[in-house]
Amino acid sequence: MLTTAILAGGRSRRMGSDKALLVLKGKPVLRHVIERAALHGAAIILIANEPEKYASFGLPIFPDVKLGAGSLGGLYTALAHSPTDYALCVACDMPLLNTNLLIYLAGLREGYDAVVPRIEGRPEPFHAVYRKTCLESIRSRLERGQLRVSDFYQDVSTRYIEEADLRQIDPELHSFLNINTPDDLARLQALLG
Repeated sequence: MLTTAILAGGRSRRMGSDKALLVLKGKPVLRHVIERAALHGAAIILIANEPEKYASFGLPIFPDVKLGAGSLGGLYTALAHSPTDYALCVACDMPLLNTNLLIYLAGLREGYDAVVPRIEGRPEPFHAVYRKTCLESIRSRLERGQLRVSDFYQDVSTRYIEEADLRQIDPELHSFLNINTPDDLARLQALLG
């Protein structure tokens, strides 16, 4: 089994308001993410430091175990609270997730601690699958103040999925479009018609 963990802990500085709650095609961005990341009855949890803002979504919500540890702290929290050995971790600001691509990534998890897409050689850490076996490495890096998510990949068995393979399922890589600015929101509105 697999848990889907949606990380909504960012500060949304460039947007100026909570990205997860922005309205896109009549519903909050987070609702789009939930609908697309719901994989065949998998449990869904939300990682957020302001649970009251997201209570209406009806999901279990967990604040960061270690505050001020950025995205890596959010990932640690997601894995620590996952009721299953593996967790698909996605960002709350990627409303065009491709369910078939997520299923493909999840299907590659056996024998690996992390299954991570790479685009133009750069990992996409919040569109990836992780095993609880990553917790020790992440905890160690958090304790040393090494907060860059992709740095811990070298400590665990990581399978990278390259862009050519991703494009077989998501030719335009729309899954990886996120919302950081008002222009990003406008572009996604246009894509959704």
